[in-house]
This record gives sequence, C-alpha cells and structure tokens, in this order.
Amino acid sequence: MTALALAIAALALALLLAVGLLHFRKTARLERELRAAQDALAEQARRFDVSTQEMEGVSYAISHDLRSPLRIVEGFANIVLEDYGDRLDGIGREHVQRIVGAAMRMNRMIDALLGMAQRTSREIRREPVDLSGLGEELAEELCANDVSRKVHFEIAPDLVAEGDPVLLRIALQNLLGNAFKFTANAVPAQVTFGRKEEREGVPVYFVRDNGAGFDMRFADRIFGLFQRFHSQNEFPGTGIGLATVQRIVRKHGGAIWAESEPGKGACFYFTLRGG
Repeated sequence: MTALALAIAALALALLLAVGLLHFRKTARLERELRAAQDALAEQARRFDVSTQEMEGVSYAISHDLRSPLRIVEGFANIVLEDYGDRLDGIGREHVQRIVGAAMRMNRMIDALLGMAQRTSREIRREPVDLSGLGEELAEELCANDVSRKVHFEIAPDLVAEGDPVLLRIALQNLLGNAFKFTANAVPAQVTFGRKEEREGVPVYFVRDNGAGFDMRFADRIFGLFQRFHSQNEFPGTGIGLATVQRIVRKHGGAIWAESEPGKGACFYFTLRGG
C-alpha cells in the first residue's frame, strides 16, 4: 500500500472514529435528557399523587374529626332545648338557640370547604371554552332562581379561553353569583362580564357590578377563606366563593385581583394562561 493510500485510510479511520465519538456523545446526551425528562415527569406525578393524598387526608379530617365534636355540641344543645326548655328563661333559651345556630353554620362552612377541595383538586383538562355562552347561561340561571330581582347582565360576545370547562364554570358562577348577590340594594342593578386590554400579552377578563363594594384596605383579604365584609343577614353566604375562584385561576396559571369602593360596586379582574 502506498503512502498516499495509507494516509487516506488513516484519515478515513479518523473520520469514522470522530463520527462514532460524536454519535456516542449525542446519544449519551439524548439519553441524559430523556432520563431527566422521565425523572421530571415522575416527580410531577409523585407531587400530584402526594397533593391528592394530602387533600384526601385533609378532607377526611374535616369531615370526621371536626364534624364529630360539632354534632355533639349541636345534639346536646337540642336536648337542652327539648328537655329543659321550660326551665330556662327567655335569655337562656336564646343562648342555647344561638349555640344550635352556630353549629349549623359551622356545618355549612365545612360542607363548603369540602366542596371547594373536591371541585378544585381535579386535574385540569384544557380545551377551548366559550366564556360568553357560559356567562349568558349562568346569568339566566341566576335571574330564574330569584324572579324578584331585576338585574341587567351585559355579557361581551366572543369571549373564548383555553381551560377546563368544569372549573371555569365554577369560577364564573361564583363571580357572577357574587355580583348578583351584592347588587341587591342597587337600582338599577348592573353586572358586566367582559375583556379589557392584555396584561403581559395575556387577555384580562373582568366581572363588574354596581353593588355594595368593599374597602380597598381589605383587598388582600378578600380571597381568603371565610372572609366576610358584610353581615350574614344583609348578604348571606359561606365566604368561600372568592377563595374557590382564586384557586381555579391559579391552577390555570393566571392571576386575580379586585378594585372596589364602598357603595360604588366592585370589579374583579382575572387572567388565564394557556397550557
């Protein structure tokens, strides 16, 4: 073999080795990336499983550990009223009746908390959701459920978002329901659901009303569990609706905030990010 042939052969061998080494490195890198992706997926699955188990544990504790003493309190209070009511004066009976009423309210709050946990712990299933159609449907339901109220709903057309249709219905139901409730003393009562300019490239939706409103000094508490700024007699409820909305919005990667003034209504803004 000539020197030229040997040189060519050596060069070819070197190229083959280089290609082989490059292929090996690329394969090794791809394998590492694949393992990393698999590990990340496994971690996400583990976290979801743990969070689900934790939620189940909390729900069990609420439904059993909290309800048991509550049932005892309510039961004995009713026994006192039934068996010893004639021995109590008016003030004594009123006190016991307040105990029974408080226990019943606590039961309703527990039911609301369990309902929120069960509804919002579901895994998101994203698809295009017709928010305008959903808003119209919910507005009709609210008006049909209370024919004594005259509330004008203004629903913007062509509002479509990517998200879980079940969860978004719950969120919008709470927002529109809140607006409907807190416009009870407004004449005329007005509720608007629409969309404004984008925030960081993401559409901003809003639900606005001309109802009771609230003091912005308490805006950071408005989405807390069981937070109330009006009396139960004036505006009944469990105080869990906005906390539910916030949780749903956050599950969609969005944000929610409010602007309000006492006696001049409130406006709740929220964003929904795609998957």
